[in-house]
Amino acid sequence: MNDDQRIRPSKVADDRASLTSFLDYQRATLDMKCQGLTGEQLKQKAIPTSGLTLLGLVRHAASVERSWFRFALNAEDVRPLWPGKADGTSAEFHVEDADVDEAFGVWREECVRARAVASSFASLDDTVTCGGVTISLRYVLTHMIEEYARHNGHADLLREATDGAVGE
Repeated sequence: MNDDQRIRPSKVADDRASLTSFLDYQRATLDMKCQGLTGEQLKQKAIPTSGLTLLGLVRHAASVERSWFRFALNAEDVRPLWPGKADGTSAEFHVEDADVDEAFGVWREECVRARAVASSFASLDDTVTCGGVTISLRYVLTHMIEEYARHNGHADLLREATDGAVGE
């Protein structure tokens, strides 16, 4: 995990470049936290009181990218990637039988599609209405940075508990 290939956001960029580069930086951080681990390690519940796993976080990130960019902003008729369980929990976190390569492939593809949707908006302040709520591209980008940053904190703890690796 020492080979940090992330591109750091500019300290002088305009709003759009700043938000999109911070989001890409957070995406790259999640990817970095998962590098070098086996499928079993990615599925490992490293904290006894939690069902969180690194692979579950990747699958969750794919679902969130899909729902905010494709469903909310682009009004695509997309179905959940991993439908919920009868007990109300999100299936993306149930990784026992999950295919690691598929999960990373889906996540990376959703990131590509999200970038395309974001670039189709002329302004950060352009809005859409989804479910009766008006949202802007600025809101979605900011929310996604928050989403990744929060879960990357979880990924830090999971990675350290899995193999002792620490780092930004």
